[in-house]
Parts: sequence; structure tokens; C-alpha cells
Amino acid sequence: MSSAAAADWLPSASVTASGRPVLSAGEVERNLLPLVDLEPEENPRLGALRGCLLALTSHRLIFLHESSRSARGLPLATVVHAYPPHRRHSHNPLRSLFSSSSSSSSSQHHRIRLQISLPPARSEVVAIVVTCKADVDVFFGRLLEAIRARAWEVSPAAAPSTGAPVTEGAAPAEDIAIRMPVVGVSGILRMEQESWESAGQNLQDAFQDLNALMSKAKEMMQLAEKMRLKLLTNSSTESNSNDEEMGSKQDMQDLLLSVGIVSPVTKETAGALYHQQLSLQLADFVRIPLERAGGMMALVDVYCLFNRARGTELISPEDLLQACSLWEKVDVPVMLRKFDSGVKVIQTKTHSDEEVFARISSLAQKPDALQKGISPSDAAFTLGIAPALAKEHLLNAENKGLLCRDVSPDGFRFFVNLFNEIDSQNIYTQNPHGLYHTWITVGMA
Repeated sequence: MSSAAAADWLPSASVTASGRPVLSAGEVERNLLPLVDLEPEENPRLGALRGCLLALTSHRLIFLHESSRSARGLPLATVVHAYPPHRRHSHNPLRSLFSSSSSSSSSQHHRIRLQISLPPARSEVVAIVVTCKADVDVFFGRLLEAIRARAWEVSPAAAPSTGAPVTEGAAPAEDIAIRMPVVGVSGILRMEQESWESAGQNLQDAFQDLNALMSKAKEMMQLAEKMRLKLLTNSSTESNSNDEEMGSKQDMQDLLLSVGIVSPVTKETAGALYHQQLSLQLADFVRIPLERAGGMMALVDVYCLFNRARGTELISPEDLLQACSLWEKVDVPVMLRKFDSGVKVIQTKTHSDEEVFARISSLAQKPDALQKGISPSDAAFTLGIAPALAKEHLLNAENKGLLCRDVSPDGFRFFVNLFNEIDSQNIYTQNPHGLYHTWITVGMA
């Protein structure tokens, strides 16, 4: 990714297990650019970065090398001035005409020059070279907005209310207005005009409330993320608290984990990389819910949890399915699985079907199960999963020859497969020991 010199002047940035940059409190993504180089303009001692994914946030420029899962961050606070994008040698048509095709194509790359301030009190000029087809003007505009906003200097606080102040004791203007009688055509026109004005005012008030709700949603997610981190810190340091306090902390932590995406990936910020970055963010998000669900969750459950965590930035089922399908091309600890019945689930790569089969076999060998069998609800209660997933595990155990299925008007019931206990050479001899003898004993009782 970078030379040793680049590691000296650019601070490292943390990445998640799926290769997404880790954002600090209050930091949000603004735009993404693939295949970006960072080159020094004046000082050759500064190392260059090649082939990076550039993530513009409200606080930093993060250069992510996807193959090595490493990243470097350039704080926007160090940017003194940003020059508009230009193409090198674009002012000289004769040079581009007589140059080779390779050099001509390389000279047409957009370059965004940045004057940055580095310690101790020295100024450098570096260039962001965009080597792909992207809307560089949009990226540069959002870069200028982030620099001017200076979000790293603003402490997270509740924004003041945008509604107009209301004087206490004042009567509404509608009550003060003098009602004119509706007389003739002019009265009808006046009444129609008043109704239109009233409808317009109601619509304007409704959109003001909606905008206020949208502005508060991001603040609430930031607050939830701070509380979640504080709870995680307290749970690791205070291990001597009583069970009641630990239970309340666990409930609060479960609630906050479902709202924990402060900067969700959107089509506006990611552009052509939307589904790729969405799949990585989803892989990071489902890790904790999968651990709590035993390593497997239905796709519809993940869809509900993920959309609830994204707040107002909802995604469609097609986007979710396409994001999951991209996990085959990247190294992430989760995968999309489709059962023979067509049910799609998300599971960890360390999930073991053999462990599930062992628990199902143990359940099916209990005295009540030997006599009445087990239902998907019984298996769901034992495995701690949804009945639909429990039914799929029972059908898989049947395909492995561990269970036998009985279909009745009451539904599916599964029994342990006793044919494995019968000696094929002497089928009439009863085994005085083993599972077959236990089944005979239970049946006679």
C-alpha cells in the first residue's frame, strides 16, 4: 500500500473485520472514490499511496487499501487550501497529440491539489489523483463543504428547535381574523382562496415537522452509539455488580445495538460502490446478532434489524439480497445460505451443522420424544431459534438419516431413526441394549 515514508507522515486508520473504516463519534461518511492515488507535489521524500479507496468523511480523508485491509487517514483539520480539480497537460493539445497512448491516458487523470500543514510547522502540497471514471466535481464540492463545516470542532449537542417561538397567552391568528360573510361570486372565490392558503400552511407545517424529525434521527443514533460504547466499557471494568444491574445493562445494550449505525452507506455517498460498501457494512452489523442467535438468522429477520438500525436510510429487499450475494467475492466471516426448501438465511462461516444435529439427536432420544416425536416448535425452543429455521434443521437431519418424518393433520413430527439400530443380517433379533431397546421399553410403558 505505502512506503515507510508514507507511514511517517500519515496517521494510520482503523478498519473493521470486513474492511470498512472505523468512524469516530460524530463522524459520518460524505463520499467515496475508488482507485485513487495520493502523490506529493513538491517533496519527493513523502511516500505516495497507490490504488486506494478514498472515503471522505466529515473529519478525515481515509485512504483504504482493500487487499491488505489497512488504511491511512488525513485529517481535514490539516488542509489549509483545496484547489479545484484539473487535468495535467490539458492546456497543451500538441503535447497530448504527439504523446503515446499510455502517457496520454495517465495525463488525463483528474488531480485535486491540497495544501496541508504538517508538524512541526511545515507546509506541503499533495495531489489526489483520481484514476477512474467518477464525478470529481461532486467529490470536490463535498470536500469543500466538509472543510468549511469543521465538524471536528463541534461538540455533539442537541440542535436548537427550528420552530417559530409562540408567545404565551397569544391567541391564534385564525381566531383573531374577522370572518367575512360568503356573499356572491366574490365570497365564493374568497372562501376558495382561504381554503388553499390553509392547505398550503398545513403542508408547510407538516414538512417542517418532517425535517425536524430527519435532523433529530442522526443525533439520536449518535447518542445511542455513545451510550453503547459506555455500556461496553462499564461492563468490562465493573464485573462485581449484582445480577439485576447486569440484566438491565444487557437489556439496554441489546436495545442500543439495534440502533447503532451512525453513518449508514447510501447511494448518494457511495455512488457506484453502493452495493459493495453496503455488503461490508452489513457483514460488520450482523456479527453480534448472529452470535446471539446461535450463528444463523433468517434473511427477513436481518432485513428488519438492519433497516431499524439505519434509521431513516431504509434499503429495499433487492439491495439487501444483492449485498449478501457479494460476500462470495470478499473475505468476510458471514455467508448467505439457501436451504433445499428455498428459505434463505445468513450464517457465520464457523457455524457447524454437526453441532446442531447432535443437539437435535439428543432431543429426539428423550423418553417423551421417543413416544410422541418432536415438532419444529420443540426444536426451536431447544436451539433458541425461530420455528422456521428449526424446521429446516429437522429436514436436514432427516436427509442425513438421523430422523424420520411423520406427516399428519397436526403437522410435522420427527422421530429418531431406529433403522440404524437394526442388524440387516438378522432383522428379527432384538438388541437388548441401545436405542432400539429404549424405544421398546418406552412403548410398552
